[in-house]
Amino acid sequence: MNHTSANQFKSKISLLSMASVMVFPAAAMAQVAPGESEETERNRRGEIVVTARSLSSPDMPTATPVQVLSGDELAHRRQGGLGETLAGLPGVHLDNFGGGASRPVIRGQTVPRIEILSDGANLFDVSSVSPDHAITTDPLLLDGIEVLRGPAAARYGGNAMNGAINLIDSKVPKTLPEGGFSGATEVRFGTGDEEKTLVGRVTAGVGPFAVHAEGSRRRSENYNVSKAFGSGELRDSFADSSSYSFGASWITSKGYIGAAYTRQDSEYGLPGHSHINGVCHTHGTDLHCAAHDEFDDPFGSSDNHTAYIKLRSERVDVRGDYDDLLPGLAHARVRLSYTDYKHDEIDGPALFSQYSNKVYDARVELTHAPLLGFTGTLGAQYTHGTFNGINKNDVHKGLPTSTAGFLQIPPDYVTESIGVFLSERRSFGAIDVEIAARKDWRDTDIPFTPWVISSPLLQSVIDAFEARNGAGSFRRRAEEGYRTVNPLSKHNPFSASLAMTWRIGDGYSAALSLARTQRAPNVRELYAYGNNLATNSYEVGLSQTRRASSQFPLSTTDVMETAKAVNLTLRKTGGPLEFEVGLFYQDIEDYIFARHIETEIETGVPHHYLIYTAADAKFTGIDGQISYRFTPESRVIVFGDYVRASRIKSLDDNVPRMSPARLGARYEGNWGPLSADVEYSRTFGQSRIASYETKTDGYNMVSATLAYRFDVGLGKSVEFYARGTNLTNELAFSHTSFVKNQSPLRGRNLVFGMRHQF
Repeated sequence: MNHTSANQFKSKISLLSMASVMVFPAAAMAQVAPGESEETERNRRGEIVVTARSLSSPDMPTATPVQVLSGDELAHRRQGGLGETLAGLPGVHLDNFGGGASRPVIRGQTVPRIEILSDGANLFDVSSVSPDHAITTDPLLLDGIEVLRGPAAARYGGNAMNGAINLIDSKVPKTLPEGGFSGATEVRFGTGDEEKTLVGRVTAGVGPFAVHAEGSRRRSENYNVSKAFGSGELRDSFADSSSYSFGASWITSKGYIGAAYTRQDSEYGLPGHSHINGVCHTHGTDLHCAAHDEFDDPFGSSDNHTAYIKLRSERVDVRGDYDDLLPGLAHARVRLSYTDYKHDEIDGPALFSQYSNKVYDARVELTHAPLLGFTGTLGAQYTHGTFNGINKNDVHKGLPTSTAGFLQIPPDYVTESIGVFLSERRSFGAIDVEIAARKDWRDTDIPFTPWVISSPLLQSVIDAFEARNGAGSFRRRAEEGYRTVNPLSKHNPFSASLAMTWRIGDGYSAALSLARTQRAPNVRELYAYGNNLATNSYEVGLSQTRRASSQFPLSTTDVMETAKAVNLTLRKTGGPLEFEVGLFYQDIEDYIFARHIETEIETGVPHHYLIYTAADAKFTGIDGQISYRFTPESRVIVFGDYVRASRIKSLDDNVPRMSPARLGARYEGNWGPLSADVEYSRTFGQSRIASYETKTDGYNMVSATLAYRFDVGLGKSVEFYARGTNLTNELAFSHTSFVKNQSPLRGRNLVFGMRHQF
């Protein structure tokens, strides 16, 4: 970061901090928090309390299913990526890309139709742009993960059309540690990929202030797969990552305000990656994968190099929660963040692609005291982001040259959005009612960047043109042509929901939710025009279709997905029998997906020609789990999920990469310091496929965990654990993955770990 950029960075962060202080003007008069509360004790044990300030409230739960993964279960299930960590939960599947990148799939959809949150604030990276891009979180440093299945757009925007995942951490302390000091360490070793992991965290309190530091280091080699794949390990599935964070808070009896800095570095392989199709280009509706004329091979080298991504993400968070700030104001919450993300994509000696995303985000929520029986939250959010990276696969060759001989600087995609939202809840006897709405205004601009004049001859041509047409005429003419292929986009999505929960009694409840959600297309869906080597495809965005061929649909940016959804959730809490089952139906108008045009096999590696298209689609499904506790020490859980997408009649095709059905059972036992579980699941085959997909066979998964905890007194403990996954070493492919055939799921893996809390 140069000196000017650093000063701008510091200036903007200072403004964010000042804004957060202005939101809490009364905090200076608050009293210091007293001794450890019940919540603090639970946090010390690694448990997460779901509160009204998270995705759900214990006294008035959401009308759609919410599952919380925390404590021992989270510690034992954690993997290097978020998708692998959550895979297997009801309604959650995996879009994997080797050992370094994995995205969760909720009810058949992944990002950008699910929102990833960091303690209630949006997480920013480039994972929604391509499946080989990792979600920038480290599960090893999380305290808990909340998974909401179903629409959450009325609070978090259109990207939460299918659900939201809230990542809970301690980098901004919310409570003072017991005795003024607490911490934890963990070491792990995995046999299936030679994983070596070290994790540590510490929190110290001085008066009303708490400081926190945490970090992790994880290194794994190529992971093992069944030899039925043709080899015993998956080449280029290695992953190497490190994360650290420093934070501090001022904590009072009514709340806290604090800030944290987080950095994550990662380097991971891209299994099955091939650059041989970098030569692919189009002639109208035809995809051609051979060099000729101006279409050459941008790599010009053998295709046996290791391809990998080298990632760096820096983030600054300012967080605050405060009760009874003003009369009539029950709670105030602020979330401010700045994200500076960058990664390089490297194939052997060639740096062929670079992505960056710099985002400022501010979110304020004000919850009013009960008024006429209603409790509600009014909020606003502002986001400004600058993204760069798509349509570039030849960075190693320098700036591309236009047909006129100018050097072209890759454009930035600048998005600015403003959102306001309101939710109100009230109980009418045994019926809880919630209404919510959100309105957003989002503009995406691609600022015109003048071409670099590469020779005096070109400059003389420009001078002659402007002598005839006036000063600045060349730039105006150039910008007109630029805007033709890089149009502005404006979207004003509106989402609303109505939910009713009937508390039947004895722990039983039934909830019905009706939601209308609008989602604006993301940058790739709008502006893609070129090869995506990660997915072996040539992609054309909604605004670029006529640029590719006059036979394609009209180019447009005026497209928004509009979903009408019905969700029914049945719950039973308390007693030996507990369950949560969700049934859902979605009718989506202008569902945006990559439509298949043709597949070219000239190079020997299939390459798909895809254009982003809007068509109507419908989804129906069920997911959930039922548990029965035979004794206080043991219980059995049966879980499963199923989603079906209707055939897209207008295109006579199916929606690609739909989650297959799954059914499983798990036994859990907890006998004081000793705990264990064993799980079996069957993921069924998927035969309802898009025209360019192949059927995927079903597979079985068996996993087990054994742990023993030693209490060493004074709130300190040491736990030793062993967890085995895919114990039968079955060859398994995830149908929801873009690269299922080149990236099978992990084979047999045993993880041995030790956790120490103090």
